[in-house]
Amino acid sequence: MSKEGTIYRISGPVVTAIGMTASMFDIVRVGDEGLMGEVIELHGEKAIIQVYEDTSGIRPGEPVTNTGDTLSVSLGPGLLTEIYDGIQRPLATLEEIMGVFITRGVDADGINMEKIWTFEATAAEGDRVESGQVIGSVQETDTIAHKIMVPPGKGGVITSIKSGDFNVSETICTLDDGTQLQMLQKWPVRSPRPFRQKYAPDTPLVTGMRILDFLFPLAKGGAAGIPGPFGSGKTVTQQSLAKYSDAQIVVYIGCGERGNEMTEVLAEFPHLIDPNTGQPLMNRTVMIANTSNMPVAAREASVYTGITIAEYFRDMGYDVALMADSTSRWAEAMREISSRLEEMPGEEGYPAYLSSRLAEFYERAGRVETLDGGDGSITVIGAVSPPGGDISEPVSQGTLRIVKVFWGLDAGLARQRHFPAINWLNSYSLYPQSLNQWFRDNVAQDFPEIRTEISGLLQIEAELQEIVQLVGSDALPVDQQLTLEVARMIREYFLQQNGFHDIDAYSGVEQQYKMAKAILTFQENAKKAMAAGGLLEDIVNVPARTTLMRSRFEKGYLDRIDGLVEDMNKEIAAAVENN
Repeated sequence: MSKEGTIYRISGPVVTAIGMTASMFDIVRVGDEGLMGEVIELHGEKAIIQVYEDTSGIRPGEPVTNTGDTLSVSLGPGLLTEIYDGIQRPLATLEEIMGVFITRGVDADGINMEKIWTFEATAAEGDRVESGQVIGSVQETDTIAHKIMVPPGKGGVITSIKSGDFNVSETICTLDDGTQLQMLQKWPVRSPRPFRQKYAPDTPLVTGMRILDFLFPLAKGGAAGIPGPFGSGKTVTQQSLAKYSDAQIVVYIGCGERGNEMTEVLAEFPHLIDPNTGQPLMNRTVMIANTSNMPVAAREASVYTGITIAEYFRDMGYDVALMADSTSRWAEAMREISSRLEEMPGEEGYPAYLSSRLAEFYERAGRVETLDGGDGSITVIGAVSPPGGDISEPVSQGTLRIVKVFWGLDAGLARQRHFPAINWLNSYSLYPQSLNQWFRDNVAQDFPEIRTEISGLLQIEAELQEIVQLVGSDALPVDQQLTLEVARMIREYFLQQNGFHDIDAYSGVEQQYKMAKAILTFQENAKKAMAAGGLLEDIVNVPARTTLMRSRFEKGYLDRIDGLVEDMNKEIAAAVENN
């Protein structure tokens, strides 16, 4: 047996090779063109390989060469601002080599090996360094300092280290055992990177979207699922999260999405401006674009490539937000490969190991103590595209069993032009208890109680709507009519948010609290006014209430809101006196 074998059988992206020594997950080169593949099964002397490129035209008898490596990503300065395919080939470099359509058998380094970076050493000769310890940094973009770490498994006393200008493959540091360290690291994508310990989630990822932060918060290091039918706003929601959330690094995986949708993201992202720094958002973003017409096996790899890059930035002590759009297409790739392998199908043809693969991916999220002693986190937000919007299908159900936040998109709300179209009745978050203390300390002591009241009003409205559809709202008692009016205010003033408006697209947590408080103040004063003989119609139509709701589109709203609420209270009191 040798490292060389031959093709015995081909079934789409799955190739069987014979006469070759191989281990699980070895990377091989298939056929005369040297297509990249990975060993996924071994049966005696037969090695089953999933090929990451198009296999049309290759024939049995062509050679297969085992490289002995596993599927790994290159990690180092140059990752940010880059757009990769599923196996970390930079798309800009591929375009230079082959034009707009990707042909086969073309290799490209994940990181530019020639580019010179200015390395600033923070460790010194004679220092003892351990795995994962930071020894220096490179200012990779205007906003992000790229920390250079000792690779996991290495360590010792530094015998030489120098600041200066280097490319990623030049030696910058030597240890006493002769180990030479470069800025470049390689890491196998299927192995999670090590850390010291995982923390309990107690800090929210502030997204600036009112319905998410206020009603269904997500913790840093948590995992969320966004299932929704076509056109309900998954991609726009994820783009808003990428732009406005308080994560420092964004990793966006376009996994098997339609080409035109991915093109939109790729065209739009480089022009988005980071509201926190005024710099392009791409300065802190890594994108992986693997469209639905690209080879199906690379779609499966793209998710692991993305999470490994995210773990690398987490190890530097950054908070990373990873967007996977969409995990359904990844599951479809697994289903196709599984059927080619003639495995026993599970529900709806998905492989029996679907849930364990989903768990394997989402469990790599978390807020951790890094090997260097700092704090870093990966928050995973996975979009799910269930066929026909039916979330009882296996991918949605498998995701919901793992994630603790469910933001359920609703096609009905999208048709009504209510965006974000997140259904407040069937969405949920299991983090509020862990996060309540943070909100009490950083926003207001009664924040959790205000959230509970707002949720309760929405629930009551849902129950009253069933009666309204039968007999009309005029038949309800006046106090219930007020409840419907307050709930409408919650929906139109608080939950609806224009993701494309310069000001309304982002609401800080303090502003969210004050807006919710304003709604409850209106309810309280309206009840008092009605008890004193005021008419509901007069109270609801006070001009100051309309001004309060419309002014959220204007600059400086947070500073003005208290004054606007005061004006509203005075006008409600005046409405009673006029009666």
